[in-house]
Amino acid sequence: MIGRFQVMAVLQAARAYLLGMPLNSAKSWGLNRAIFYAAAKKGFVKPKGVLEIKEVRAPEKVFDKETQEKIIKTFKIFYLGDEMAYSVKINDEIYFMIGNEVQTPESFYKQVEQRFGKKFSKVWEEAVKICKSFDEAVLKSQRYFYEAVYKPRRDDLAAKWSEMVKR
Repeated sequence: MIGRFQVMAVLQAARAYLLGMPLNSAKSWGLNRAIFYAAAKKGFVKPKGVLEIKEVRAPEKVFDKETQEKIIKTFKIFYLGDEMAYSVKINDEIYFMIGNEVQTPESFYKQVEQRFGKKFSKVWEEAVKICKSFDEAVLKSQRYFYEAVYKPRRDDLAAKWSEMVKR
């Protein structure tokens, strides 16, 4: 079953890709934004004190202390249009994070792409085509992307892509 979470992740990844991000970074962005919106829907837990990253992890790997220290030094705020997310560099690629967790292409595969099986390339092509049909200004706007690209088609795409996967 494909849900709104997967729809958001794929459309956000396609958006980032069309705005010039390399594919791995775009997948990280897509998963990051899907997690962000899911958390926003449930209500954020406000962190206490100053944001301080002491540890960096990815669900599929544990970084050694030296690698963590290198990654932490690259921590910064990244803007895609008017939307911001926290980012780090790993092997010269930009990845996004929420809390101490990095959203990697492997995470995207496990939480999103794997659900589509062999149909993911068709889903990806459709998501890119949808995003291409909008002006760059819409893609650069957090609000307009949500309101014009994602929201009107989220349930239709979830149903369509779920059916595609069943066949």
